Formats: sequence, C-alpha cells, structure tokens
Amino acid sequence: MTPDLSAHLDRALEEAGEASLLVAYSGGPDSTALLHALAARTPRPALRALHVDHGLHAESGVWALHCRRFCESLDVPFEAMRVTVDLTRGEGVEAAARRARLAAFAAALKPGERLVLAHHRDDQVETVLLKLLRGAGPEGLAGMRACRPLGAGLLWRPLLELPRTALLDHVAAFALDTVHDPSNDDPRIARAYLRGTVLPALLAQWPQASTSIAHSARLCGEAAETLRDGWLAALDRLGDDRGTLDATGWLALPPAWRSPLLDHWLHAAGLSAPTTAQREALERQIREAAAERLPLVGWADTEVRVWRGRLWAMRRRDGFDGGWSAPWSGEPLALPGGGMLVLPGGRLDAPLTVRYRRGGEALRPHGDRHTRELRDLFQQAAVPPWERPRIPLVEAGGRLVAVADKWLSEEGKILFDAAGGAPVWHLDD
Repeated sequence: MTPDLSAHLDRALEEAGEASLLVAYSGGPDSTALLHALAARTPRPALRALHVDHGLHAESGVWALHCRRFCESLDVPFEAMRVTVDLTRGEGVEAAARRARLAAFAAALKPGERLVLAHHRDDQVETVLLKLLRGAGPEGLAGMRACRPLGAGLLWRPLLELPRTALLDHVAAFALDTVHDPSNDDPRIARAYLRGTVLPALLAQWPQASTSIAHSARLCGEAAETLRDGWLAALDRLGDDRGTLDATGWLALPPAWRSPLLDHWLHAAGLSAPTTAQREALERQIREAAAERLPLVGWADTEVRVWRGRLWAMRRRDGFDGGWSAPWSGEPLALPGGGMLVLPGGRLDAPLTVRYRRGGEALRPHGDRHTRELRDLFQQAAVPPWERPRIPLVEAGGRLVAVADKWLSEEGKILFDAAGGAPVWHLDD
C-alpha cells in the first residue's frame, strides 16, 4: 500500500513546529503535489512559493506563468526568479543549473524560514547510486540530508522516506495540472539515464531495491556523522586564519577523515570538491613536492596549490596580458589580472602609469634605509607566488613609487599624501 502524502506531511509539520515555509516550485508533478498538500493543511502554515527560471528551455516562460496561475488558485504568495546559468566553470549544464538554483534559494530565504524541497525516496536512491559510481565514501553515500542550513534559514526535505508514487497518487486524486521538463527524459543526463533505464531493470530483478538502498543511505549517514566529529576537530587544528590547511597534517589523517575534510574545506570557500582521482593526485603532489616546485592540482573551477607546507585553494583564473599598462589618475581602474585599483577620496595632479611586474624591479619602501628587490619584499611578506604577477605596480616617470597597496616609496608617499589618499587594490573574490 502506497503511503499517504497528507498524513506524512502532517507528521513532518508537527516536528517542524511553526516555521514559515518557502516551497521550491518547479511546476512538475513532485513539487505540485507538495505545494498543493501544504496549502490544504488546516491550519495552513505560513507559506509562499518560489519558481526559479533557468532560461534553458524555450518553454521556461510558459512554465513560470503556469506556476503563477496555480499559486493564485491556491491563494499562495508566488515569486518567479530568473537566473543566469554560468557554464564557464567546467561542471556541466545540470550542475551549473543546480548551483544557480541553490544560490537563488539562499538569497530568497528569510531568517528562520525553511526552503521545502519535494525530493522523495526515488530521488534519494538515484543520488546514492550516482555517488557510488563516483567512488564516494560514507558522507556521499548518505545521499541528500533531510535538513541543513541554507542562507538565513534551513533547507528541508520532508519527503525523503516517501516513494514517488505517493506524490503521483496525490496529483491524480486531485487532477492537478503539471508541467513536464523534457530534460528529465534525456538519457544523456546521468540522473535521467538511471531513472529511465537502470532503476527499472534493478527493480524488475530486486523489487525491494529502493527500500534497501535508502536503508543503506541512512546507515552511511549515521557512520558519516560519527566520522564528522573527528575530522571537524582535525580541521580546527590544521586550518589557519588565512583559510589554508597544513598539507602534511592533512595527508597524515585517516583516509576516512581526509576526503570529507577536504570537501568541506573547499565547499566553505565556495569551491567544488575533487573526484577520487583528483584527490589522489593532490596527495601524490604533496608527497613528492620539492622545495623549488609549486605543486598545483586543478579541476572544474578550482585550483589547490601547495606552498610553504600548506594547501591553498582558489578559483581558477584566466590568463592575462602581463605586458599591459595604463595611465591612472586615481579613478577606479579595472585590472586585466583581476581586481580594481582605486584612490579613495583623492585624485592625482598628473597621471601615473600602472603596469605589471616584468622582473628586476626594486623599491626603497618609505621608512626603510635599504632599496630592496620586489622578489625579496614578496618573500618577506609571504605573498604567494601565484599572486605576484597580478599585483599592480605604479610608476612616476619610469620610477616605481607603489606596489599596489603594499609598499610606497618616499616619492610615492609624498605624491599620494598630496592627493589625499593612498592606493587600494580591491581583489576579486
């Protein structure tokens, strides 16, 4: 017998208390059933709906209009948000759309509000199988979490123990109109291939496969929580206020701690996690790193470097013209190597020249008795080598007077004092 969606939601809402709810509403059968069932609760919880339009399908505008009209029929406040899917990060359309959607959800959540997603047991099974095929450990094989922080509120999946048939039965029982996204049937998309080909074959041979896989996911989740206590304590020990990690200390961790700690550290910085092969390449680089080398492992939009015995993670950047130069009078100046050079509260009487390092530059910093090569200044200040080529240099009449906002010469100090400010280099995130 298929479980009843309404009865399941009643139990979930009782546990959730009086939190306001924001339903992620795509217009598909699953989110339609969820929104309709929530709107029918007596008393109704504080409820609104958000539709994210990715603009990836010709019918997306029609879908948004359908969602608005359905919400009007339920007397549920509705908002449609159009997002831009960034396809430059090397992660594929599906992952890029998910990233854009999640950012929209996080931005829309009010303090203490719960974002309610219609993910069900069948979605959980697909997620666990995908993680298994990617070589995930307990953290990944636990699948989707029922509840986690997001933005100013919480992301909540109250239906993970419910089969999809319960949602489809609700749609049929109330003759609800839904939209269909054809990408859900595209076998070139991994999740759609699992749903349309692999899972039907599994269930034909093992009818209890979905129940068993979901049960294994719960066991992996319990194991992952136990491991989490250990690697979170290790992260506190290995990290620092610059957001770097002790490379040797990380490598010495038990393998069951090493992978989830790395993934958590990267996600906290807004970066993507590596595959098993990429993580193993990073481990090998740390073991084999020589003092004169600067090990680097990159994937998708992320780079991890090893320098001075620590791991440094950053977003992958495009190359730039190191021979670039431009006149500058203090106005905001966008730099091809990244960031912006500005002179807050001041303007220069005559323009200076901004350029990048070409080698051999030297400067006598204000208050210092000695002229020093930039190479030595960078080393003494622990400026990472990959940042040095992108640091703007400021010249007056061919003489170096400033290195971004790090050092001024005596002449530079006089020039900028007269202008009423000092250079500031705003770095990109």
